[in-house]
Amino acid sequence: MTGSHPTDTDPTDSATAEPAKRKYPIGAIVLLAIAAAALWGASRMTWVTVSSTDGLTEPRTDKLNGGVWFGALTPLALVLLAAIAAVLATRGWLRRMFGVLIGLVAAVTAVPAFALLTKSGATAARAATLAELPGRATVTEVVTAQFPAVLSLVGALAAFVAGVLLARMPAAAARLSGKYDNPVFRRAAATEQVTQQRTDEASGDTTATPGQLSERVLWDALDAGTDPTEEATKPTVAPADSVDHDQGKPGGSGV
Repeated sequence: MTGSHPTDTDPTDSATAEPAKRKYPIGAIVLLAIAAAALWGASRMTWVTVSSTDGLTEPRTDKLNGGVWFGALTPLALVLLAAIAAVLATRGWLRRMFGVLIGLVAAVTAVPAFALLTKSGATAARAATLAELPGRATVTEVVTAQFPAVLSLVGALAAFVAGVLLARMPAAAARLSGKYDNPVFRRAAATEQVTQQRTDEASGDTTATPGQLSERVLWDALDAGTDPTEEATKPTVAPADSVDHDQGKPGGSGV
């Protein structure tokens, strides 16, 4: 790189430093947002209405919302919301690991709603416990709401699909923005790229690092103390003719 300056680089240089095709987890992020919203909404709705009487006082009616029926529903919605930031800041195997964890969270989230819809659990006994009914009370009626449970299942399904997409994402998939890169590692990588280009230019090999480095790489190299405008030092090799002449002269080292 001869006589160039970071501000003189062509705008297309950045394309040579970045992968030609960058894949972002937009679909997974949208699904996580939908899942978090669905779980939060379901936690505010009434899942079970339990009516009871104890023979001494007036009949009692308690409405149990999703946050009471399944205490982890609201925290799980917040976990999925926080997972969006984690997905944006990671890539590679770490992002795929987050995908597996999100899939497990989705499976746990679906259990209470599935049990309620299929009536496979002791709904009356659970409702009496959560409503904190006295021991002498008798449950007279239990009414379950279908929509909140279905909404919770939709959120769990959306989270599970997002987890699958993240777990199957290629290792080369990029982060949403390069600003999440650690500046220390970025500068070290820029210095290495500049040094490699100098080596290639000095050896005459232009196929290893085609084109010019991006403006960002040049500035990162400057920040690291490496001047990207410095010309590469080519090795000095004595001409073959002078060696032959020296060997051919009388008194020379030639035989």
